[in-house]
Amino acid sequence: MCRVVFVIAVLGVMNPAAEALDNGLALIPTMGWLHWERFMCNIDCDRDPDNCIRLLSSVWCVFGGCCALTCPIILTPLQQPISTRSDTTQLLPNPSPCQLLPAGSSITTGSLSGSLLGSHKWQRLYMQMADVMVKEGWKEAGYEYVCIDDCWPSHQRDAQGRLQADPKRFPGGIKKLADYVHSQGLKFGIYADVGKNTCAGYPGSLGYYDTDAQTFADWGVDLLKFDGCYMDWTLLGEGYKNMSEALNKTGRSILYSCEWPLYEWPHQQPNYTAIRETCNHWRNFNDVYDSWSSVKSILDWSAAHQDITVPSAGPGGWNDPDMLVIGNFGLSHDQQESQMALWAIMAAPLLMSNDLRDICPRSKALLQNRRIIDINQDALGKQGYRTAKVDSFEVWERPLSNNRLAIAVLNKQEIGGPRWYFISAIPGWKICEPQCNVTQILPQYKEMGVQTQQSNIILSVNPSGTALLTVTPIGSNLKRAHKLHWHNTAAKPKRPIL
Repeated sequence: MCRVVFVIAVLGVMNPAAEALDNGLALIPTMGWLHWERFMCNIDCDRDPDNCIRLLSSVWCVFGGCCALTCPIILTPLQQPISTRSDTTQLLPNPSPCQLLPAGSSITTGSLSGSLLGSHKWQRLYMQMADVMVKEGWKEAGYEYVCIDDCWPSHQRDAQGRLQADPKRFPGGIKKLADYVHSQGLKFGIYADVGKNTCAGYPGSLGYYDTDAQTFADWGVDLLKFDGCYMDWTLLGEGYKNMSEALNKTGRSILYSCEWPLYEWPHQQPNYTAIRETCNHWRNFNDVYDSWSSVKSILDWSAAHQDITVPSAGPGGWNDPDMLVIGNFGLSHDQQESQMALWAIMAAPLLMSNDLRDICPRSKALLQNRRIIDINQDALGKQGYRTAKVDSFEVWERPLSNNRLAIAVLNKQEIGGPRWYFISAIPGWKICEPQCNVTQILPQYKEMGVQTQQSNIILSVNPSGTALLTVTPIGSNLKRAHKLHWHNTAAKPKRPIL
């Protein structure tokens, strides 16, 4: 007979392990767009012309399959680049969103800044993403950061020892790009490294923490992603703390995204008290890839270490399971729903890495789903956790404000058809005493009405899919549940599956 493991982890009374980094930022999880997983480190338009947006005459290709100006010819837009990192593989190309138009054809896209003209393909990439985020509802949904990852700098610092952008790919410099992003009402993020070099071999910040922090402030940077390559692991903590102090000394509010625990875990358990005091969010585990196996590995690691990592999360500092790869190539729609649902439960930063100019409508609707985003951004600021695991099902729960509960039921089986899970087997279902109101958000929105602890509702969950619910107690609250502490028990399942 199958057995179920319940892990009752109640964070309502679990205070963060330490005070958050005192910069007033990331009071709710960060939302935005980051280039790395989707666009990686393609810097050679001569060798890889099909993956570049190139300019001829008065022509450029823009988002959403539309082209602007009078077009004598439309060239192939940016596709999946080839990474220069040794630990990544080339992915399948993205079909072109623009069609070849006859000479003299004209399609109007509305307002599109002329500052795109004359800038190279990477600079245009970020400007176009900023344009799309405003025009296509991403900013309104809460996505506010446009972030550069690795491979943006020149290989040499300037005469004053400052980082500088590659002059061919960013001819206007980073400040011009940041100014453009700000002009759209968005915020701008950049990448650097705590060590001697970045992961792709560009200059790191070791020995230049104060200089680089001031440079970023002068450019108008709003977020720094600080990687951990080419650094003695025993000096990681010192390096991350030094940059945190350097950023604060600039007087500019710069959200600080660290990878400190990611690089320390192979050697020892990191000090999450120190990490939370230093960083606004932090990566713990491997880079996400555009595959379900990658997403599953992140979920498995997060559940296995939740007793260590979850208590450290809260307003001002969050565990970061890495980018959302929704809208790319590797995940089915059910798997995309699972990533979105579980990232919301984990109070994770929602940093998309995809091509917003050419994203399928279902993926766009999922990423902009207001009810899921509301769970992620909930004001209570408690990270969710896995509470049960049985027969290829996992239950994840997150306490929400106003005594509500968010519940995700993940079907990890990858064969056959939909499977069924009794809602009364969810550990947190006890809050439905005497009654509760239930809303299903995924896979389809449905008001399930008033329920009790004895309700026999059955959830249908597709292979590798997730059912996402919110539960609001009526005439009760979560105080009793909040008094519980972490513990593991083994018991017979209470009719969890059919």
